Amino acid sequence: MDAAFTAEQDEMRRTLREILGKRCGPDEVKTAARTDAGHDPELWQQLSRQLGLPGLAIAEEYGGVGCTPADLALACEETGRVLLPSPLLATAALAAPLIGALGTAAQRAALLPALAAGELTAALAVPGPVLATALALTGENTPGDWAGGGRAGGVQARAGADGWRLYGEVAQVLDGHSAGLLLVAAHTGGFARARTLLFLVRGDAPGLVRDRQATLDETRPQGRIQLRDVRAELLGESEGHDTGEAGPLPALAATGLFAATVLAAEAVGAAGQALARTVDHVRRREQFGRPIGSFQAVKHRLADLYVQVQAARSAAYYAAWDPEQGPLALAQALEALRTTSGEAIQLHGGIGFTWEHDAHLYFKRAAADELLFGPVHRLRAHAARRAGLFAAAGPATSDPSATPQKAAV
Repeated sequence: MDAAFTAEQDEMRRTLREILGKRCGPDEVKTAARTDAGHDPELWQQLSRQLGLPGLAIAEEYGGVGCTPADLALACEETGRVLLPSPLLATAALAAPLIGALGTAAQRAALLPALAAGELTAALAVPGPVLATALALTGENTPGDWAGGGRAGGVQARAGADGWRLYGEVAQVLDGHSAGLLLVAAHTGGFARARTLLFLVRGDAPGLVRDRQATLDETRPQGRIQLRDVRAELLGESEGHDTGEAGPLPALAATGLFAATVLAAEAVGAAGQALARTVDHVRRREQFGRPIGSFQAVKHRLADLYVQVQAARSAAYYAAWDPEQGPLALAQALEALRTTSGEAIQLHGGIGFTWEHDAHLYFKRAAADELLFGPVHRLRAHAARRAGLFAAAGPATSDPSATPQKAAV
């Protein structure tokens, strides 16, 4: 594996860091997050036009840049450093891959160029607080009981003479309050033949009611959507069963690997910046006539944090090369961000948790992301199950003289 970045990747990182450094100070981030859209539309258009940010991982035939997932992950490491409020995650890491994998030729041609250009934003609406399960990050997403299971709750889809109609409510939709396009996971077929399908719903569709929710992390805006007899378009050509090789559930699982890789890089960027700001603080803050960073106890804590952040960065870069390792990299990165942001507050003397200080933003990002895409122990447990670590050691023997083996710890 060659972990070195190309000249193009280094230039993209430099340009993005320069733009974000000018436009995304702590006050600007808070102001953008508190707008109705939840982000700065002008900055989003600049990033779309100048760097093609939302189209990095979209094929060139659809107006994208046609780069690898590593390029988007590298960009998200920079956006994570400043906790950029933007529709990048929901649009480029969740919605676009699903449209590319499941959409018809007409749907891809109509939607992907607009997404790549930043003219259209999208959001994935999954019923209930089970986004990590739907993406197969913390458990298997089959047979789709997380979407309602054919019973009351979730979102139900009915086929009529004029097409599909959706009914139900979805909370905790990333950028769901402002996205121009919604990808809604819904159940159809009744209880006996229930299956999960994905549907396209325009943001101005009649019967669609949505509002922004108050969230722990205001830089990661979420919306609640209500579907009241809303007309929708099936994503894809047929109503094939959701467990088929080309069905929505395998596509959601594949998207989960990609999103985990992107999120891991973003979390590493945030953790690295939280650590850098803490190091700068302990160099300047004095107690007993000397900087607090000169005390051995503080040095040890910072050294431990540095090792943890670097380990998480290595895992994130490896996952960018091999997305199958995305969930484990995400677990490592979320743990590093949680630990680093918590220590940052402590080493700032506790002031980091006040609204007047920006350190609390990193702590809230860590907590909110783990609630949405974790927790860490479930990410690791599911990765271990997929790897077969919990499988039986072998068939039981019938030989009474056999000596039982001790289980490995």
